[in-house]
Amino acid sequence: MKEQVVVICGPTASGKTRLGIDLAKKINGEIVSCDSMQIYKDMTIGTAKPTDEERKEVKHYLVDFVLPSERYSVAEYKKDAENTIEQIIKNGKKPIVVGGTGLYLNSLVYGIEYPEIETDLEYRKELEERVIREGLQKIYDEAKKIDPIAIEKISANDKKRILRIFEIYHSTGKTKTELEIDSRKNGPKYDYKIFVLNMDREKLYERINLRVDLMIKDGLIEEVKALLNKYKNFPTAMQGLGYKEVVEYLQNKLTKEEMIEKIKQETRRYAKRQITWFKSYKNAIWLDAANKNNVDIILNNLNF
Repeated sequence: MKEQVVVICGPTASGKTRLGIDLAKKINGEIVSCDSMQIYKDMTIGTAKPTDEERKEVKHYLVDFVLPSERYSVAEYKKDAENTIEQIIKNGKKPIVVGGTGLYLNSLVYGIEYPEIETDLEYRKELEERVIREGLQKIYDEAKKIDPIAIEKISANDKKRILRIFEIYHSTGKTKTELEIDSRKNGPKYDYKIFVLNMDREKLYERINLRVDLMIKDGLIEEVKALLNKYKNFPTAMQGLGYKEVVEYLQNKLTKEEMIEKIKQETRRYAKRQITWFKSYKNAIWLDAANKNNVDIILNNLNF
């Protein structure tokens, strides 16, 4: 019988961190982060990492351990997360996966095995040049013909993931979707019990807007300046919400007001995509984020 692992997911700013901590205190748990931006060192304000105080309340794993200058794949996350879950269980505690990165979550709950695909740097350079020459929209439309299923979950502005569609097909002769179907045959390693935090859309958007204002107040612009001074390369890190917009502001492509509004708008769009993504989890239990009894609801649905 597989060990049961709790998953708390939901859109950005819906209260996942607090709920995870409150549940962990009840069940002697520890938290495994499932966030593709909170992995990075020196990127704290814009990623809304758990605070030092929150991390003292309950131990958090897979936060603050990758340099912004390094690449970190979904395959690496799956391996690190499963090893961490195993160690937490061995230590007699309950693992709780908390976060909103759909690709990371899918790798665990569907047991997706990612083949080792070596990066063809020449081909990547060729793709990058095509983007400059032909425009990203044309490349996006072409990717849609290669893998129409995968492209549904990719924004037309997400250059990294659009180009990955091409790279996978170029390296393996199979689409990303075909590889994922092949890789799911063994199923997940653990029995994941998924809880999705939901919130009135207007209330959620208010919280997002407020959070962005607080990030600016807390020094997001200064954080980005420090990152640009400290690191030469950002393979993925600076594509994160909030960071790329601040870079545009620092390059005088946006005014401060335009930057703030763009971060809010893109974050609201991201939250909407997250909600759509989590609706695909057929056995997930949806929770009203405003309900003060969510910990009890979760406990009533577990086999601990």
